[in-house]
Amino acid sequence: MKLAVVLWVLGAGMAQAGFDSVEELGEALFFDVNLSQNRTQSCASCHNPDHGYVDTRQTDAGLAFSLGDDGESLGDRNAPTITYAREVPVFQVNDMGFYMGGLFLDGRAHDLAAQAGGPPLNPIEMGMPDKASVVLRLAENTDYVAALKAYFGADVADVDATYDAMTQAIAAYERTDLFAPYDSKYDRAVRGDYVMTPQEALGQDLFFDKARTNCSLCHVGNEKPASAGELFTAHEYFNLGVPTNVPGRKANGVLVGKIDFGLLGNPEVNDVIEMGKFRTPTLRNVAVTGPYMHNGIFNDLRTVVLFYNRYNTDESGWQINPETGKPFGWPEAPKTLAVRELTHGPALSNEEIDALVAFMQTLTDARYEDLLQE
Repeated sequence: MKLAVVLWVLGAGMAQAGFDSVEELGEALFFDVNLSQNRTQSCASCHNPDHGYVDTRQTDAGLAFSLGDDGESLGDRNAPTITYAREVPVFQVNDMGFYMGGLFLDGRAHDLAAQAGGPPLNPIEMGMPDKASVVLRLAENTDYVAALKAYFGADVADVDATYDAMTQAIAAYERTDLFAPYDSKYDRAVRGDYVMTPQEALGQDLFFDKARTNCSLCHVGNEKPASAGELFTAHEYFNLGVPTNVPGRKANGVLVGKIDFGLLGNPEVNDVIEMGKFRTPTLRNVAVTGPYMHNGIFNDLRTVVLFYNRYNTDESGWQINPETGKPFGWPEAPKTLAVRELTHGPALSNEEIDALVAFMQTLTDARYEDLLQE
């Protein structure tokens, strides 16, 4: 029986059986492994709701890259948290002429719905060959067919319309307050419901002090420091000089010398000056969503701060990655390095580095605070 006939038969005359809202439908889709080729992987596989919506599955690349539905393929970028992803603006050029916003680390998906439509069709992720194959899987569930038709008014015999409705439903779920509760210690402190420790308070002062650190150059969106609702990102793109994840590349089979073009790989971007730039992520839940950087090269949050600090000192001891005992590697795309942003401010002491880490731990949502003890 042809796809269009199958969908028409299943969808004709049905109400939104089984789902009381678009968000509830989206939740079911988010956790449905049947939307992958081998029925082993869902959105939640790479975005574990119990652990800050990142991938907690160990692979030959550690936690740096996600395993595909085929049980063999490994990606080449670290799966970011989708907490607070609803706050990311659509991909655009801002008033200063810089790219900002968009989902995925290179902004190639304009919004949450576009992002939700990517993994099912990615051959090294959920592995479905085309949209029609995904819609056939949706057609197996009569509640899906009825709900997609009732909530979106889509002609369920139209593959594109049905697939788009699916992505819109997942996006609706990801826009709920579950993903952006604003209830961390930082938020409670802003409201006057929590008093930061001296170390956390020092870290906050350092973080927002533009004369002493470069954190707020990229990770602050509000004009007033320590504002309520701060997302801890300006959503812009920078090349931070992150070195190649050599062990990860050896595990996933990608050539070690291959440059990840980052923003330049976005189909809407064609200026070589954008090579190696990645969207600045939110720091909310950063303490529980490692490993870090676009390629998951650093496992510890303190290592990330040390990596930034090395740009502000020539002392040899500060050039060592404590996770390997060797110097931090070379940038993949050195010609577009964000030199001004990375070299702003003086070098930090160990005490100040520890304070910054302590402050970033206060950005953890209440539901994940117990993970800080692991």
